Amino acid sequence: MSFSFSVIKSSQSMVKPAKPTPQTTLNLSAIDKLPGLRCKVKTYHVFSSGHEPGKVIREALSKALVHYYPLAGRLTESSQGDLQIACTGDGIWFAEASANCSLELVNHLSHPLVPTHDQLLPDPRPGLDPTDILVLMQVTEFTCGGFVIGLEFCHSICDGLGAAQFLNSVGEFARGLTAPTVTPVWLREAIPKPPKRSYTSTTSPARDQAHPPMPSYKLEQLTIDISMDQIGMFKNQYYKLTGERCSVFEVLAAKVWKCRTRAIDLESDEEVKLVFFANVRGLVDSELPAGFYGNCFFPVSVTAMSGVLIGVSEVEVVNMIKEAKKKLPEEFGKWVAGEGEDPYVPTLSYSTLFVSEWSRLGFGKVDYGWGTPVQVVPLTYSDIIPVCILGSPPAKTPAPVTAARLITQCVEVMHVASFRDHLNGTSYENGIGFDLNSLI
Repeated sequence: MSFSFSVIKSSQSMVKPAKPTPQTTLNLSAIDKLPGLRCKVKTYHVFSSGHEPGKVIREALSKALVHYYPLAGRLTESSQGDLQIACTGDGIWFAEASANCSLELVNHLSHPLVPTHDQLLPDPRPGLDPTDILVLMQVTEFTCGGFVIGLEFCHSICDGLGAAQFLNSVGEFARGLTAPTVTPVWLREAIPKPPKRSYTSTTSPARDQAHPPMPSYKLEQLTIDISMDQIGMFKNQYYKLTGERCSVFEVLAAKVWKCRTRAIDLESDEEVKLVFFANVRGLVDSELPAGFYGNCFFPVSVTAMSGVLIGVSEVEVVNMIKEAKKKLPEEFGKWVAGEGEDPYVPTLSYSTLFVSEWSRLGFGKVDYGWGTPVQVVPLTYSDIIPVCILGSPPAKTPAPVTAARLITQCVEVMHVASFRDHLNGTSYENGIGFDLNSLI
């Protein structure tokens, strides 16, 4: 950047429910209590226009929290060390701010390395521990009339679908509705409690000492747009070869997994793993209602030897992914019964790739009164887990792009060039290449 980007915060405070809410303690589900979810998921939500968005969204948040009052509470622990939600009504942290440039000047935040994230994310005043607050939000207006919401959301209380449901409710209140169209449902007791599985707090020093040290891989960030025409060509070829359909997710997950495996240059007999997360609301016995906003996902794993994965075509890799998806009900049933190894315990290895699909969570439908977001930007910023997020490119910069966006933080610097070459598909046989629309 050739200019000094700056943000001035005009107001910061807690936003509490607009009306009195129940003062109680709520239990979390076995999935909510996973130690790996004790974190904040950070995102940018970029909007091209708005009128006093900070004021409008603040008022809408207060109304939405009447219905989603657990989000205004705080994490606590039972005497047994189980995570719970104390519904205190203390509120969520909210800041209003203004930036000194237009969204166009910062490329609508398309570049993950634009040095803006610290200023666009909320930062509570001294004396407040941000880890205690379940939701933190900052609305930053830009000189062009657009705005960016910097959001931090505690994963222990919502998965992506649940967080998007809440934001859509806020949008409805901002547009003048008097009640959410989808009634929020807590119902954490509907999630199975597997025997032999105990997800207690990991905050005590004694427990921390038992955990192995976390890895740090110095993973590089890449943003890659892949044309839907290219994806469609692969899907057509897959149908001709197999007589079956495949999804965009399956195409991209297969392509990225194989290309990354080639790029990181492992021994041929080393095991590699692909992990992605499936919504299992339909597998819960009690048939969760539409308004359930808790965590309800299950990790699906695909495993192969590095040499085998490299040697097969993407068509065969898609088949591997499909087979793993077919086994989801069986594997979920094993977890419910407490059988086998715990699939929720992540394999923190450079040979494991985590893929997460964001394009269908519902964030792109949120409307505070001035239209849906130009784009939603997940912020990974982690050197612990190699990850690829499947999303959508900006909708209006300057014209809509029919493409899928890959936001990756999955290879170290020495593997970046090879990863790019393999994604282009120009350096090996048995593969279908993609012309990369943009590699930022």
